[in-house]
Amino acid sequence: MPFKQPTGGGELHVDNRTYNALLRALRSLDERGFALLTERWTTLQHITLSPGRIGDLVRAALVLVQLEHRRIT
Repeated sequence: MPFKQPTGGGELHVDNRTYNALLRALRSLDERGFALLTERWTTLQHITLSPGRIGDLVRAALVLVQLEHRRIT
């Protein structure tokens, strides 16, 4: 949980501000990843492949997303 701003207009200690900044950065990555999943992979609900093949399809889609975002070369 993030540290709250002290009452009375005081500032947080630099360590607490750094912790909050790191927490925000991690949350934004999670939220972006979830947005990519819901935006692009809603079609997975309608796939009629066997369950064993769906994993292969998801892995291939993940590789394409990583290539698109230049996380792998």
